[in-house]
Amino acid sequence: MLQAHGLVLTTAVHAGWLIGLIPIWSALLAAAFLRERFGARKVAGLLVGFAGALFVVTRGDVSRATLALPSTRGDFLILASTVNWAIYTIVGRRTLARLGSARATAFAMLAGWGMLAPVFAVRSGWTEYGSLSASTWAAVLFLGIGCSGLGYLFWYAALEKLETSRVAAFLYLEPLVTLVAAAVLLREPVQAPAIAGGLLVLGGVFLVQSGANRMKAADART
Repeated sequence: MLQAHGLVLTTAVHAGWLIGLIPIWSALLAAAFLRERFGARKVAGLLVGFAGALFVVTRGDVSRATLALPSTRGDFLILASTVNWAIYTIVGRRTLARLGSARATAFAMLAGWGMLAPVFAVRSGWTEYGSLSASTWAAVLFLGIGCSGLGYLFWYAALEKLETSRVAAFLYLEPLVTLVAAAVLLREPVQAPAIAGGLLVLGGVFLVQSGANRMKAADART
């Protein structure tokens, strides 16, 4: 709810680069509460990935992302949601040990439904369904099944097998995927700065993953 309402009150540019903070919050919380270790490569990868995400979202014009944030209620809500998601990831890591990815996702979806159902009932939300077009229904189903259902399930499944910081680093790919989807589906032009940002994103994710592999190899030798 924080992120969805925040998107109404701020710009996509601000939301895009603020979401890029999630891997950094996740890494800090993982170090504090899960005792994950961070070598120079992982730290560099997180910073490079964030720079690349910022470059992609702003199309190379970093001045568009006002750094004096949060400057609006929408920015503040998006910022709060990034911390919230990082905490969700940390809590999820421990929950997985008891429930597994499928049951953890099911319980999370059930809890979310229970929280939103009273608001839906008070506002008579069902009265709005009759006016939805076929394309809107398709979008709603995609958001529910693809983004929420499968998205959360895959996220928890990844957390079962990888460190929190490594999983969170893949969020840097989100603006890059958005850029490609906009080019293919909306025919939006892809400019050189965005491509450069995409390469930085890929480089940052590679550094995080390779840094984690090096630390594992060092532990195995000792």
